[in-house]
Amino acid sequence: MRGASAAGRVAGLLLLCLAMLLVGCSRPQVFHRESYVFGTQVSVAVYGEDEAQADAAIGAVLREFDRLHRAYHAWEPSELTALNAAIARGETATVSDELAAMLKDAQRIAAAGDELFDPALGKLIELWGFHTDTFVPRLPDPAKVQALIAARPRMSDLVIDGNRVSSRNPAVQLDLGGYAKGYALDRAASILRAQGVANALINISGNLMALGTKGGQPWRIGIQDPRPGQPPIATLPLYDGEAIGTSGDYQRFFELAGRRYSHLLDPRTGEPAHGTHSLTVLVTPASITGAMALESVGTLSDAASKPAFIAGDHWRAMTRRFNIDHALRVAEDGRVEVTQALRARLQFSDDIKPVVVD
Repeated sequence: MRGASAAGRVAGLLLLCLAMLLVGCSRPQVFHRESYVFGTQVSVAVYGEDEAQADAAIGAVLREFDRLHRAYHAWEPSELTALNAAIARGETATVSDELAAMLKDAQRIAAAGDELFDPALGKLIELWGFHTDTFVPRLPDPAKVQALIAARPRMSDLVIDGNRVSSRNPAVQLDLGGYAKGYALDRAASILRAQGVANALINISGNLMALGTKGGQPWRIGIQDPRPGQPPIATLPLYDGEAIGTSGDYQRFFELAGRRYSHLLDPRTGEPAHGTHSLTVLVTPASITGAMALESVGTLSDAASKPAFIAGDHWRAMTRRFNIDHALRVAEDGRVEVTQALRARLQFSDDIKPVVVD
């Protein structure tokens, strides 16, 4: 019996050593999940060794995306549509702390960009048929568009007093579609850090944010060519705490009589902006100044690309307003323009000859 006991102890010791060896042989890898939310494809990639931790963290992020989608949907019943209904009735609504903070932030960003980024233009977006996931190729009634432009709904029309929100202008109808993806990036980064995840890449339909590295190397991403079937224009290393956002006429659009009409509407004309196919901005932690918190990197990457896109040939002056030095534009004629700071970070395809601007 003593021999059997000794043999058992030896066997147990061998099993323990084997288990420790297996743990020691584990290698970090990328754990990746995708979902469909915000009307688009989203993905979260975590680099690490603990699959259970990565899976739990990614699950928490995807649940948060679903919550944000339901809470702030622009045309299905949500807290945002309830606020819009109150504004249309000329009433004051009590909103959540989160929505009140989002609206204040959107007001500030809109003001910085001459309100070319204008979440108050929900009625115009609806007139153009973009309050749906399937777009009918149909132009809106010109008289209704002009009447809405004359009414001049703006984010500055909102009166936000704590949690109470009203509007001086009943033509205001809020649509946070140009803001919410960036806000979701910031929320995802906060959740991942709270779950102990230091290295991750979050992707919401081309709006991306990086945490840490991928095995000691920066995350590498491609900047999409705005026309289908083409390879990426360039590749970019994305470092810890950086976010990149792109506005393009290829994301939500319809075509009619050989012309493309995108969802990026110019509040000055009431029509889809033209002159630009895509506008990409890279926001680094150094871009964040003043009252903006570090957690706003994702939000700014989403929101700041809109006024720069709509500004057309004046895109560089608009990105300067947001303290963004890293930006790239693909003009309607196919010309690629890039700032000096971003040019230094990019590896372009051989057939791309970018124009570098200050």
